[in-house]
Amino acid sequence: MITTLRLVWDRKIFRVILFGLMLLGGLNASVYPYQSLIGIDRIGLSETMFSIVLLIASITLVVTSVLVGLLTDQFGHRRRAALICAGLGATGLAAMLIHPGPAAFLLAHGLMIPVNSSLFGQFFALARLASHDLGPERDGVLSTLRAGLSFMFVFTMIFWSVVFGMGASVMAIYISAAVTSAGLVALIWRYWPRHGTMDWPDTPSGINLTAAFIEIAKPRIRWRLACLGCIGAGPTIYMVLVSLVFDASPLRTTSDVALYVGMIAGWEVPFMLILPSIAGRLKRSTLIAWGSGIYLLHLGLMPLLAASGLIWALPILAGMGGAAILTLPIAYFQDLVHGRPGTGAALLALQKVTSDALAAGAFALGTALAGYQTVAIFGVILMLTGALGLMAMDRRAVG
Repeated sequence: MITTLRLVWDRKIFRVILFGLMLLGGLNASVYPYQSLIGIDRIGLSETMFSIVLLIASITLVVTSVLVGLLTDQFGHRRRAALICAGLGATGLAAMLIHPGPAAFLLAHGLMIPVNSSLFGQFFALARLASHDLGPERDGVLSTLRAGLSFMFVFTMIFWSVVFGMGASVMAIYISAAVTSAGLVALIWRYWPRHGTMDWPDTPSGINLTAAFIEIAKPRIRWRLACLGCIGAGPTIYMVLVSLVFDASPLRTTSDVALYVGMIAGWEVPFMLILPSIAGRLKRSTLIAWGSGIYLLHLGLMPLLAASGLIWALPILAGMGGAAILTLPIAYFQDLVHGRPGTGAALLALQKVTSDALAAGAFALGTALAGYQTVAIFGVILMLTGALGLMAMDRRAVG
């Protein structure tokens, strides 16, 4: 673990990526845990309309990420694409600061922030290129970089826990998010390497958009993507439910949401740093499946234990399982399309849109049938299905 941390810190490009992911983690921590509360309780959207916003956001993210990933693999100019995405994210957050309402919420959360979120895959595409000479150490570097995002997520959630405890309005999150977004623009502008000036090869893929889409649609990729999408629906459902479940409990406050989410991210960090030492002993798909099994326990129990003191034990389960299901798919997808880091980033986005669409469906159906506990149960079923399917496919491929 110490060796990997030193390696990340010694290379300037890894430090740039680490700081970029930390800024992205701070932005995510300000926006995503509270967007359902803001959209439904503050802006006045119905639960159905909020689900539609989630679906629009998913479509926006996947279209942006796939096009950016495939086009940058084909033509380069990754810095230019990252700057555009960061600038649009800052614009959407400014809209919510200036005139919050249904239209601004749709613009920011349905369109601009999802475009900004594509930076997650772009940073890891850059990391894949910069780690071309590392061999087996690459997984450790990617895991450490991902831990940086979780670390900043923790710090930001602790900050909001204190601020909300002092009586601040939940709408104050947009101040923090806008400042963080501006920091992302500045970091990319100043430190992201310009095309043709890198210290590593970035050879154009030679694959046009049509051929790239055909490759992604091949069964060996398509079905693995579906399974990882089912697994990723669990964290998405948790992020949608947490503020609503806590708000519905007379014993919980907005600051409790920040504390709970922060604790989960806090437990993710050490488990992510430990993960590389375990990863070499088991297949990635096996570790992802075990992580899913642990995480779904947290998801299923959260609505049941919201009013109990036992709720504060669940972040350990979420952190342990989340370390695997949030980190390992990065390298898993990159190896599926070896030599095309942008396409690997596009697969991450396709996983997320699959997860978001499944989560939106589970939320809409679960709330229509019964309530938040039913939504969580649907999430458990999705994660279990994805984990078993992924293990079965990789076992069959090896056999």
